[in-house]
Amino acid sequence: MRIKTIHKLVLKAYLGPLMVTFFIVIFVLMMNFVWRYIDELTGKGLDAGVIIELIAYATTNMIPLGLPIVMLLAAIMTMGNLGENFELLAMKSAGMSIMQIMKPLIAVVILMSIGSFFLINNLVPYANKKMTSIIIDIRRQKNVMEFKDGLFFKVNDDMSIRVEKQDPETGLLHNVLIYNNSSSGSMTTTIAESGYIRLSDDKRFLNVTLYNGNNYQNTRNGNWYTKNSMRHDNFDVQEMSLEMEGYDFKRTDNSDMIGGSQTKNITELQSDIDSLDVMVTEATSKSYEPLFKDNIFKQDIQVLQIADSLKKDKSGFKDVNFLDSLENLPLRRKHGVWSSARSTAFNSRNAFTFDESTAKDALNQLYRSKNDWHRKLTLPISVIIFFLIGAPLGAIIKKGGLGTPIVISVAFFVIYYIISTSGEKMAKEGTWDSLTGMWISTMVLAPIAVYLLIKATNDASLIDVDWFYNKYQWLKRKSAPVWLPIAKRITSMPAWRKMRERVKARKARKALKTRSFLNNS
Repeated sequence: MRIKTIHKLVLKAYLGPLMVTFFIVIFVLMMNFVWRYIDELTGKGLDAGVIIELIAYATTNMIPLGLPIVMLLAAIMTMGNLGENFELLAMKSAGMSIMQIMKPLIAVVILMSIGSFFLINNLVPYANKKMTSIIIDIRRQKNVMEFKDGLFFKVNDDMSIRVEKQDPETGLLHNVLIYNNSSSGSMTTTIAESGYIRLSDDKRFLNVTLYNGNNYQNTRNGNWYTKNSMRHDNFDVQEMSLEMEGYDFKRTDNSDMIGGSQTKNITELQSDIDSLDVMVTEATSKSYEPLFKDNIFKQDIQVLQIADSLKKDKSGFKDVNFLDSLENLPLRRKHGVWSSARSTAFNSRNAFTFDESTAKDALNQLYRSKNDWHRKLTLPISVIIFFLIGAPLGAIIKKGGLGTPIVISVAFFVIYYIISTSGEKMAKEGTWDSLTGMWISTMVLAPIAVYLLIKATNDASLIDVDWFYNKYQWLKRKSAPVWLPIAKRITSMPAWRKMRERVKARKARKALKTRSFLNNS
């Protein structure tokens, strides 16, 4: 009963920092996302529903990236608070080990690790598809119509509008100039003293109301040699409704057309890996077919090492020098042989280059698919490892709050990010295999987690200074027979003695100056 009560206390102490750090980390990552796409989101007049939907999909995509540091920071804060308030000491005095204290937290972390796998395997690919689809639709939409004084605003390919001045309160435009070349073979120029230009509510039409102006229409028929005709008319009030395109936000259901390894689950990735393996093998084999077909490697033993199946005695055979035979041919025949050889080599090289590029593209896709396959497994493992780093570390340092835990968490996360990014880059380039590149950060941090867990279990300090000092003294004693004779020889040299004397003289002069300064003051 007592243990269950303590477990409830520890669990309650953990859930608060977990929720706080989760929202803080996700907020920071979302600010980075907004900063990346701020230019594309502003000036489009998007509805709040579209923005909320985009942020929801982006948040789902950001959770896997921020979850490890959330677990690390929450674990350090929880165990640090318990240690700082001597609650952890009381639990240990009652006979509980650090593993018994962390038992409810480990259960929660395991559940979160399993949940993170389903998140990155099922929800994140779907969110990536939807987010990419919304961003594509946003990029297709034109900016909200906004007039700047004295500058032309291009409405579309056929129409431009210039406003000399506009009233920000009433929206009235002064000295309006409109160039309209939408009619075939004609151009209309409209000049008005004032007016209103607004988009309709559905953003499909441009409603124009002009006051006290003139229309100038320059018309031309289909024949290039005919003269232009000019038409002019005045108006007091003129209203137009022009059909517009690209100003209304149109949602397209193109998520199914969006591919890439980040939009697939682990089963689909495995299928892609199998297909890409076959494609790479076929493309690589195909790239060498023209070279073998045209006998490019026929005489190259280093490239094509084939055992002689005839098993004939060739001791009586003589070597034939083809270059000498070529020199004996007539000039026209020699030119034909050289041209044929050059053409064969050129065609084979082109075929090889084309097929080689196809193989490289398939190989790059294969590397990306393998990396994403392993990433879906490294995330759940990293959640557990970061917790096993944070909890013992918090128990050792015994510092709660947000100051010290944030510094330590950021340091560990930076190390993790640098190692994982470097490994992923190596795996993407094919320098390392995907297993090594994607799991190297885990392999580096796992021993650190085990080390910290052992330290916390034994109530030892983070760094045992006495151990290092004893090792230094032991190493000093063991190496004394080597370095002592060398040190004695160096100190007995005249140059060493002179240097020591100069140092002593310099110290004496400095002490004398200091003494005289004190006496004078």
